[in-house]
Amino acid sequence: MSMFAWEVVDPAPGQPVGPRQRLPWGRTIGLGAQHVVAMFGATFVFPVVMGLDPNLAIMFSGICTIGFLLACHNKVPSYLGTSASFVASVAAIRAQGGNSADVTGAIMVAGLVLAAIGLLIHFAGGAVVHKVLPPAVTGAVVMLIGFNLAPVVAGIYWPQDQWIALMTATFVVCAAVLLPGFWGRISIFLGLVFGYLVSWIADLLFGDIYSVTPTSGGKPVEHPRISWDQVSSASWFGFPSGKLPDGVSVVHGPSVSLTFVLLVLPGVIALIAENTGHVKAVAEMTGDDLDGYLGRAITADGAATAFASAFGGSPTTTYAENIGVMSATKVYSTAAYYVAGLVAIMLGLCPKFGAVVSATPGGVLGGITIVLYGMIGLVGAKIWVENRVDFGDPVNLVGLAAGLVAGIGGVTLTITDNFELSGIALGTIMVIGYFHLVSWRRPTGSGTHGAGEITRKM
Repeated sequence: MSMFAWEVVDPAPGQPVGPRQRLPWGRTIGLGAQHVVAMFGATFVFPVVMGLDPNLAIMFSGICTIGFLLACHNKVPSYLGTSASFVASVAAIRAQGGNSADVTGAIMVAGLVLAAIGLLIHFAGGAVVHKVLPPAVTGAVVMLIGFNLAPVVAGIYWPQDQWIALMTATFVVCAAVLLPGFWGRISIFLGLVFGYLVSWIADLLFGDIYSVTPTSGGKPVEHPRISWDQVSSASWFGFPSGKLPDGVSVVHGPSVSLTFVLLVLPGVIALIAENTGHVKAVAEMTGDDLDGYLGRAITADGAATAFASAFGGSPTTTYAENIGVMSATKVYSTAAYYVAGLVAIMLGLCPKFGAVVSATPGGVLGGITIVLYGMIGLVGAKIWVENRVDFGDPVNLVGLAAGLVAGIGGVTLTITDNFELSGIALGTIMVIGYFHLVSWRRPTGSGTHGAGEITRKM
């Protein structure tokens, strides 16, 4: 059967549709659009908080999704949205004076490293990675990535409009937990709409706000919560263009610095865990044996991240939001993901859409990110719980402790006058190094499950 020849089925309600099957095209297109809505909120929020272009991110998410499906021979249904694993590292790069080209250059190298690890897994099997990155280590790295972001919320987004931030955060928490099914899964998108609406009402009732903005040089200025000056001048159709907030062109070539590369490499560990969990979750839902496609999936995600970053785009990862859609609909057809990729590309070619996203008020981002960043951190704890990591074992308790505090607290190790390790990079090295320094004392067969049993991030 050709890769693009899906078996057309019309199953009874509740019956699954496999990856190489599809519903009639009308229903397949509807499901593809549903996948776009599911990934939508996080995919354009993360580029905004990283200082990159949301239009470009949406467009490359579509391109990279199609590339992923091709690399995996249409066996692993997945949508590649913007990864949150590099957000903390990007904040650290910008804090050290790096610009958007430095950010995308570092992420591009991380993508190439991830692709190389995927090739290793494909040819050598997953046991090597599982041994180096057991759940205890992976959970610790994911946790420090999320919690390292707390100062970003407190210092940049929240102060721009604390009351709007508080209302938006409250709405996101309630929507994620209390709304049924699909609506709960798009709580970030709904929170953005809610925050936009509340900000617009606040501008009408109270006028401009007096606060610090990302472009005010650290000094409070008077400004409207929502400014659509760029929206009115943006065209309806065209390639992403213009300047990012730091003056770098939206579409730009990367700049590679070893110092910044070391800051983002811990994100690779999180992406390995995410892709492993995704492939295993899909295998469990479809009943297919996808172990042979784990290396392909990781390689494809790494190549997609490197490809997108080479043009100024955002890093990618497999999306749990779309796992949720498949779980609810029992439709695992890769045909629907091709539709989703094409719809995303068309959205990315609408500059007016990107201008609306870029005009998101700082207070709204404060409310959304305070929930998202906390969730990223707690995913590390989720990995520990689901893999039954035993903290009564001193290998886990003491082996991870120092690295977590170093990473979350921003501890710095100065090596030369021009080179230092700090935050996530130092914390990750200490977590991996200390864990394996003492893990030899554990009797064979004891401890926790292998990294291959790591489950999804959200």
